Amino acid sequence: MKTIALILALTMTTILSASADHHEEKKSSFRHVVCLKFKEDATPGQIQSVEKGFAALPSKIDTITGLDWGTNVSEEDRAKGFTHCFIVSFATKEGLAVYLPHEAHQAFVKELRPILDDVFVIDFDTK
Repeated sequence: MKTIALILALTMTTILSASADHHEEKKSSFRHVVCLKFKEDATPGQIQSVEKGFAALPSKIDTITGLDWGTNVSEEDRAKGFTHCFIVSFATKEGLAVYLPHEAHQAFVKELRPILDDVFVIDFDTK
C-alpha cells in the first residue's frame, strides 16, 4: 500500500512540476485587434479583397508572428455593425511599431479606407 501511495505521490509531483515548467516557458506577446465595419455599399468582392489583403500581410511584414481572423457569428446582437475581426500577433510591442508604418500595411489601409465605415482597434500585452 505504501508503494502505491509513493508512486501516486511521485506521479503527482512530476505532473505538477511539468505544469509549472510549462507556465514558466510561456512568453508574453503583443496583440493588435482590429474590428471592421464596412460601408453599406461595399460589394462582396471589395470585402473579399480586404480579407485577402489582410491575410497576406504576415508574408510581407516580418514582425507579424501570427494572424487570426473571422467574421461575426455572435447571436447576442451587440456587434454594432462590425462584421470582421483581425487579431495580429507580434513578439513585442516594437513589432507593432514596425508594422504600422510599413509600406505593405499602408498600401492595405489605402485599399480599405474607401469602403470602411468604422474601425475599432485595441492593442494589448498578453497575460
